[in-house]
Amino acid sequence: MTDPLRTILTERLGCRVPVIQTAMGWVAEPSLVIASTNAGAFGFLGVAVMTPKEAAEKIAIVRAATTAPFGVNFHMFQPGAAEIVDLVIANKDRIRAVSFGRGPDKKMIQRFKDAGILCIPTVGAVKHAQKMVELGVDMVTVQGGEGGGHTGSVPTTILLPQVLDAVKVPVIACGGFADGRGLAAALAFGAVGIAMGSRFLMTQESPIPQRAKDVYVKAGTDDIIVTKKIDGLPQRMVRTPLFDKIESSGTIGMWLRAIEGGLEMKKRTGASWGEMIAAAKGMTSHGGLSFMHAMLAAAAPTLIQKAVVEGDIEHGLLATGVVSGRIKTLPTCAELIASIETEARDRISALTGVTAAAA
Repeated sequence: MTDPLRTILTERLGCRVPVIQTAMGWVAEPSLVIASTNAGAFGFLGVAVMTPKEAAEKIAIVRAATTAPFGVNFHMFQPGAAEIVDLVIANKDRIRAVSFGRGPDKKMIQRFKDAGILCIPTVGAVKHAQKMVELGVDMVTVQGGEGGGHTGSVPTTILLPQVLDAVKVPVIACGGFADGRGLAAALAFGAVGIAMGSRFLMTQESPIPQRAKDVYVKAGTDDIIVTKKIDGLPQRMVRTPLFDKIESSGTIGMWLRAIEGGLEMKKRTGASWGEMIAAAKGMTSHGGLSFMHAMLAAAAPTLIQKAVVEGDIEHGLLATGVVSGRIKTLPTCAELIASIETEARDRISALTGVTAAAA
């Protein structure tokens, strides 16, 4: 019998189980990528919040600690994007895929493909999936409204079959997944695997401070809310004091936050005001954001950094999918992947009457 957990995702990405660890800013650091890939999943390093120098250092750390292939996430409007693209291609012997939301154009996608690097964007709408396929991507990750961070309004169970019917490339399911039952369900829909952020965030190897992990574990589903006040686009977050303040803020308060965040981002990255403004303008032309919201989007990572790097819950933001409201444990990545694999095989066996053992 063919192994049901051996899919085109495992074949092309070189992982053992069809599970992707998504590239969460400040969370998808080397420790998590190394642990998830060594456990049998495919890990993405979150380079979208890094300078080129930081990205080079952290790619080197991952390379040295695992023999497994891994991925890199970035977006074309971040300072130093062109250098990061060159860096990824220079490491094409180990970097198997790139992921992105605000992604490269057709020419850039072809450059990755020529280097043998798979392009796997994350999309939240059918039209975006179709557009990415037109540009030449290899697979698409479909994130339903349950997902953390930027998210849409269509639930995964509706969006996933819509995209599966609309495109001919392999589709990965994302948004609301945390266990083997979810993997079995995604495969039944026709997906080639699942991508998880919140579940990997809530593991032992996740680099976020214990204080932040405690908030995630304590949060129930009613504590995880979508807002448009952070940068004009829907984002799902755990309620914190700062979240409540942002929700009640008006236009003046949002402009002040954009300026403050821009100053902090400029200080951290070393980018000039010209580079910051150019990045914001890029997001206005390609992302449908106003200039103020684009500045907020460029600065938002610093707010997430306060919570998930410094553990400052009072002044930071905690992005998460609604699924974290039912997660109450912090396993190692090895324990997590082992349980997902066992449970998925059990569910498939229960449905088919045939033992779904590994091939």
